[in-house]
Amino acid sequence: MRRVRIEVEGRPLWGTPEGAAIELEDGATVSEAEARYLPPVEPQTIFATHLTYRSRAEEYRMERLPSVPSYFLKPPSSISAHRAPVARPAGCRYLNYEGEIAVVIGERCLGASLDDALRYVAGYTVANDWGVHDFRHADRGSMLRVKGQDGFCPLGPALVDAEDVDPDDLTIHTYVNGDLVQEGHTGRDLLFSFAYQIADLSRLITLEPGDVLLTGTPANSRPVEPGDVVAVEVGGIGRLENTVVELERELEPVGEQPAVTGNTLHVALAIPEDEARRRAGEK
Repeated sequence: MRRVRIEVEGRPLWGTPEGAAIELEDGATVSEAEARYLPPVEPQTIFATHLTYRSRAEEYRMERLPSVPSYFLKPPSSISAHRAPVARPAGCRYLNYEGEIAVVIGERCLGASLDDALRYVAGYTVANDWGVHDFRHADRGSMLRVKGQDGFCPLGPALVDAEDVDPDDLTIHTYVNGDLVQEGHTGRDLLFSFAYQIADLSRLITLEPGDVLLTGTPANSRPVEPGDVVAVEVGGIGRLENTVVELERELEPVGEQPAVTGNTLHVALAIPEDEARRRAGEK
């Protein structure tokens, strides 16, 4: 089953997409084009995996592919929805999209085996793991300010039940202004399956119902500009679309300020580290 969550007269309601309309749980219908989407899940914790797609690791010209995954967290305040704007802060130039598939946990999960891991999944949705790489030098690698800003984790539009999805046969595409920029397949391109990621995390961390796992992005994450429309589409799950805008308020002059470092350019543009350092004027 595919379900969406929208706001109707100030209330969140669940509905089922039916062509150009959404049939609500109370029997009413709403035009899909006019619907105000809400995130299809409100997680307590958002886990995100670093390099999982072979194409992404190869793009970085790594000497060897990762043998195990690594993770970071995004705060719940980063959650937003289909059609919500994504705001680039003033003074920043390197705001990158990362089209991803999000796993939504359905049962408390601790110590799951590889064989059992997927039974803890309630469903799947589409995500875009936005990051502003002008803050790569901040937070000692936690990426809190890179990936954790408000609105940097749109999810949706739909949540699809786990039994209706084959997690090893999903194709993801990302488009910028209608042009294809990313493509990946979970069966052919993932270094670490969804089951592996869940089992790995749950060895030491309890995953709670509603928690979200962002499972990584394929190659060709690149910076975009205000006015650009970015869409992430996953066959059988849905299409998530967001427009880039400029953040309306100025940042207060405290703490780490945006800066273009070698690490910024290496990650944002996927260029070799030595070239990135040279471009950034680093020795």
